[in-house]
Amino acid sequence: MLDDLAIRLRQNIGFVTTILLFCGFYLLYNLAHPRGFTSAVLVQNGDEVFALAMLAMAQTVPVLMSGLDLSVGAVMTMVGCFASHLLAGTAGGTPLHLEIFGLHLGLGTFPGGTYGILLGMVVCVAIGTLAGFINGCVVVYGRIQPIIATLATGAVYIGIALFLRPTPGGKIHEDLNWALTNSLADFAATVHIFDDGAAGWFAPFAWIPVPFVLLILIALLVWVPFRRSVVGRAVYAVGSAEGAAYMSGLPIERAKIAAFTLGGFFAGCGGLFLAIQTSSGNADIPQAGAYTLNSIASVVIGGTSLLGGTGSAIGSIFGAMILRVISFFFRIFDIAPLLQPLFEGLILLAAVSIGALGMLRVKNTLELFR
Repeated sequence: MLDDLAIRLRQNIGFVTTILLFCGFYLLYNLAHPRGFTSAVLVQNGDEVFALAMLAMAQTVPVLMSGLDLSVGAVMTMVGCFASHLLAGTAGGTPLHLEIFGLHLGLGTFPGGTYGILLGMVVCVAIGTLAGFINGCVVVYGRIQPIIATLATGAVYIGIALFLRPTPGGKIHEDLNWALTNSLADFAATVHIFDDGAAGWFAPFAWIPVPFVLLILIALLVWVPFRRSVVGRAVYAVGSAEGAAYMSGLPIERAKIAAFTLGGFFAGCGGLFLAIQTSSGNADIPQAGAYTLNSIASVVIGGTSLLGGTGSAIGSIFGAMILRVISFFFRIFDIAPLLQPLFEGLILLAAVSIGALGMLRVKNTLELFR
């Protein structure tokens, strides 16, 4: 029993290290915060973590195949711009139109009300998923390296975002913003779940932030089934040894397309939430680039190897949380914000170094490729 536990610990040293780092940093943050360990602080943290956690999950899937997706920030930004057009939720619907070379083209009216909001959310996530599917098709059928293919498609997605929102603007329904960016108690009150009085069993959970609940649900309902599926196992196999996976008869092309498609889904969820959180759409190119780079850092801190084949999206979530907790420290300590990249870099270097300790015991470097 102890030997099995030791083996599992060595195999998941990166993931374990990430959890310990997060627990230590978050404990120190709450101890130092004037209002630490309160629902308000937890809700604020959840709102700021969710988008990056989604992009970290989106980045994890192609990294497991030893590839990088440089378009996740662009997909997030594009979906956010679409959301700013589709989630106004006005009673009479939202008129849709395009302006091309000074010509105004009417595209009809998007449904309003609750039905329109739900439909708009589905459409936004579907747009992100479609963008990921296109990435996968370009990589597979265009036979282009993922880092180059997604660099190109990311530029296209940013162009679409700029076309939709040349300047920041748009509107998100106020109730939607309030319901998804606060606690479960606020969510229940907004959607009128307990109009006759809150149920007794609900009170112990009322303080939990909605973003954390959404994060857990997406991880359990989307990532876990995907990882256990045939295609999910093929993704890991491709990252470990693509040639061996091909000779074993695994669906290589389907796995690659599925990986990028799932990444687009996660990025779309992040973009949708970011638009809801900010109540507007913004084709912010620097923000898209920063989120993309931070997603890669989150993946590495979370224990996923850039060589592919090992890691988990759950670890990447904790990696994203660590990056966000570092930024939280700058609010409560008198530290120059310009030092934030320094601290993030040191944490990233430490996580990579600890995760690579196993290589130091390898006497024959050929063992690394078996």
